[in-house]
Amino acid sequence: MKTEKAQAAAWFRTLRDQIVAAFEGLEDSHADGPLSDQTPGRFEVSETTRNSDDGSDAGGGLMSVMRGGRVFEKVGVNVSEVYGTLGERAQNAMAARKGIPGMKDDPRFWASGISLVAHMQNPHAPAVHMNTRMFWTPHAWWFGGGSDLNPCIEYDEDTAHFHGQQKKHLDPHGGLLYPKLKAWADEYFYIPHRNRARGVGGIFMDDRNSGEWERDFALTQDIGRAFLPAFVPLVEKRRVQDWSDADKEAQLVHRGLYAEYNLVYDRGTKFGLETGHDANAVLMSLPPLAKWI
Repeated sequence: MKTEKAQAAAWFRTLRDQIVAAFEGLEDSHADGPLSDQTPGRFEVSETTRNSDDGSDAGGGLMSVMRGGRVFEKVGVNVSEVYGTLGERAQNAMAARKGIPGMKDDPRFWASGISLVAHMQNPHAPAVHMNTRMFWTPHAWWFGGGSDLNPCIEYDEDTAHFHGQQKKHLDPHGGLLYPKLKAWADEYFYIPHRNRARGVGGIFMDDRNSGEWERDFALTQDIGRAFLPAFVPLVEKRRVQDWSDADKEAQLVHRGLYAEYNLVYDRGTKFGLETGHDANAVLMSLPPLAKWI
């Protein structure tokens, strides 16, 4: 599994590089509309580390964050490769959810992935989340992740485009896969205490292990490849629209909803904090400004 781990980690880094370049390209090309006279935003890149219980090397990653750009108010694109042993709480959570035997006898793990959250300057441009990852223990391996769109002002044609690109990239892996992962996203990104979804959905999977590593890795790659064609055209269309104070108010309130979900329900946030990963990288997903009514 050493070779497979290296392939997965390299792919997540490649995807990160592609997205960072595309987002800085959006900043450079924003010549019209609100904030076009500002200096184009650039990513600030820093290394992250995971703190192991015994002080040994436990891996880390890169945190790339852009703040106050022409197009992006805050966007983070993080990659990580971490390893070590799972603490008791993480062991219990993994064993209960995934049915992994032998976790207490050998709690070693390895994980790598990419995580992205973008909060936009223009309220008409949707916020977005994307994450893909691979996880390994001596007893199992699996892939997970997906992407979902979180507009504060919804446009049916934008939702259709985003989902259409997801379906286009998933259909080569089987015609039943997109409906399954769409339904999974609808369930996963639901906020029970608000009785509503946090956005207009997307695709999501967890615990993906068909028994064929190459097949599942190819699927995970295509989930990543779907992201830019699904999201960038929406930004290019909406970034030039004027907005009102009421539009900005709606955006701030919707961001409060997003923050609630990530802090209360998101499993990735909980896992990252419980396993000692850099807290700033884990909480990168939180918006720069939010409001509650």
